[in-house]
Amino acid sequence: MVDERREERAKRLLDDSLLVESSDVLETELMALWETTGAHDVDQRESFWLALRLLVRIKAHITSIVETGHMAKILEKQHPYI
Repeated sequence: MVDERREERAKRLLDDSLLVESSDVLETELMALWETTGAHDVDQRESFWLALRLLVRIKAHITSIVETGHMAKILEKQHPYI
């Protein structure tokens, strides 16, 4: 039951228009900042790149929660006594 609630919460996050918009805006801003750093500004460019990677990892983690819950439901239907 706890896993089902966790999956539902993750789905709501992925479907939340404000969160999606915020994530998209942040990704666009970080990409623009990363692309416009100077050739010798390695530290700043790396900082923007790391922020982009973190954003991707957060989205992937939330998506993984939904997918894991979905797979658990499928397995439960196929093998209800396990």
